[in-house]
Amino acid sequence: MSDDSLDKLMYSFVMDDVLKGVFISVPPGYVACVYDLGRGVLKKVLTPGLHLKIPFWQKAKLFNTQTLEYSISRQFNPEHEKSLGDIPIAAGTKDGQRVGVEGTILLRLDVHQVPSIWQTIGEDFVAKIVRPTIRSRIRMVFSKFDYQDIVGAKRDSVEMELKNELERIFYARGIYVENVLLSEIAKI
Repeated sequence: MSDDSLDKLMYSFVMDDVLKGVFISVPPGYVACVYDLGRGVLKKVLTPGLHLKIPFWQKAKLFNTQTLEYSISRQFNPEHEKSLGDIPIAAGTKDGQRVGVEGTILLRLDVHQVPSIWQTIGEDFVAKIVRPTIRSRIRMVFSKFDYQDIVGAKRDSVEMELKNELERIFYARGIYVENVLLSEIAKI
C-alpha cells in the first residue's frame, strides 16, 4: 500500500469518526436524549431530524416514542430480558381458579419525560419497571373477578380496570397506557 493511499484511508477513518460524532440523526417516531460529560443527561429532547453534538463529549441515545406492543404470549422468549413482552401470566381468580393470561398492552413513552426515564430508570426500563408491574397488576385485578365474569360478560370491565391500574403506576414514570387487550384466558 502506498503512502498516498494510506493517508487517504486514515483521512477517511478520521472524517467518518468525527462526522458521525458531530451529527445525531433522529428518525421519525423516535427522540434522542443527550448525555453530556459535564452536565449529565440534558433535559432537552431532540426530535426527528439532524442535530449537532460535541464529539467525544456528548453521547446520544435514541428512544422509540411510537406505540409499543407489549405482547403476553406463549411465543415470547423469556431469555431476552430487554424484549418487550412476557410469557403467559399465571393468576388466581376470586372463585379460586388458576388461569394463564395472554394479551397485548399498548404503551408509549412520554416524549418530555424520556430524559428522566433514562436518568432514573435506565435503558432497561422494561425489565425493571414494565414487566414486574404488569405481572403484579394482572394478578391483583384478576383476583377481584370470578372466572366466568373474566371470560364472559365482564371482560371489558377487567380490561378497563387493568388499564386504570397500570396507568396509575406508569403515568408518573412517563409511560402512557393506550390500551389493554386480553386475548386468551385459559384455566391451568
